[in-house]
Amino acid sequence: MSKYLLLQVLAIMIVLAPVPVQPSDSGHTDRAGHAGAAVYQSSAATAPKIPPGEEQAKASLEKSPRHGEYVDLKIEGSDHPLLAWVVYPERKDKAPVVIVIHEIYGLTDWIRAVADQLAAEGFIAVAPDFISGKGPGGGDTTSVQSRDDVVKLIRGLAAEEVNMKLNAVRSYAIKLPPANGKSAVAGFCWGGGKSFSYAAAQPGLNAAVVYYGTSPDVKELGSIKAPVLGLYGGDDARVNATIGPAAEEMKKLGRVYEVEIYEGAGHGFLRQQEGRDGANIKASQQAWQRMLGFLKKHL
Repeated sequence: MSKYLLLQVLAIMIVLAPVPVQPSDSGHTDRAGHAGAAVYQSSAATAPKIPPGEEQAKASLEKSPRHGEYVDLKIEGSDHPLLAWVVYPERKDKAPVVIVIHEIYGLTDWIRAVADQLAAEGFIAVAPDFISGKGPGGGDTTSVQSRDDVVKLIRGLAAEEVNMKLNAVRSYAIKLPPANGKSAVAGFCWGGGKSFSYAAAQPGLNAAVVYYGTSPDVKELGSIKAPVLGLYGGDDARVNATIGPAAEEMKKLGRVYEVEIYEGAGHGFLRQQEGRDGANIKASQQAWQRMLGFLKKHL
């Protein structure tokens, strides 16, 4: 971490109390305000199960007892529907919705496994595929042959298109019979940045979670109403350089922007849990528990 960024983080540092979260089971597929940084300590007795890493995601999905299904959502002005993966929790009462915004690699098994684990914690999780209709023959992520080609397609998306599609997903999801009307977004990498931006574009959102995503331009922050939680690896200077300006502006605006930076963890730590000599898995455990406490508080 650069000296400049360290000074920024220290300037906004506050101590956040741990939120106890009860552990849950994991394990159906149908188609192939105030900014602060803190060291978060989790207890083995209360730590929830986290999503699998990338290599274990497919096997985890195959073992899941929860109902997961693909749906096609009609998008105004588009000839192609938006594909989304929906996973339902096992609970008697109605549940809040969490929209899971994928990485720059599209809708992968890993992102679907993240959605499944959110459902294990009591949320209706919906993960849209932003490549829908853009792959070969109008296909989705699975139609694209290489990861590099997926990245190119994602980078070609305009912010307005992403927010329009997120609005369509949110409108669909909060009207589902088992939904309670509350909604949040949780994004990763590219999706983390889009999660923060969507909080500025959608005033009806109840919460936003940013996993190692860049912050929007400060000009966008004035329209944010939902509390935002940012979870970052300590060794991710490109992304972390955007934290300070956003935190300063959010504080001026009186908005909630809670920041946690996990020392030694790298970019994409939740997917790459085996990396960086144990720092990534430690960050994954702490960040997941921190996120669950945040979502359950605001949803």
